[in-house]
Amino acid sequence: MQDIPCHPATLTLCHPSPSTMPLSSDETKQLLERLVFVDGTAEDWVQDVWALSPTLGETAARLVDILDSLLDCTPEERLEALLQSLYREQLEE
Repeated sequence: MQDIPCHPATLTLCHPSPSTMPLSSDETKQLLERLVFVDGTAEDWVQDVWALSPTLGETAARLVDILDSLLDCTPEERLEALLQSLYREQLEE
């Protein structure tokens, strides 16, 4: 089996060990946000979009607010399952 390089924050998802503890809700949310905002934070992205167009910046800010709300109201088990599924898909590409 080929060893696939992983970002240190996602190492346990790429190479789980039998003794790996489940991720906390905050860790799962952070990793999902990193999948969306690869080169920075959500706030950085909103500011970048705002600099291009204030109208689009407002829309970007609303999207980030909705993402935060969805992450807050979705059960932890479902978020972790989604995260694992997304990482599996990335590894298969």
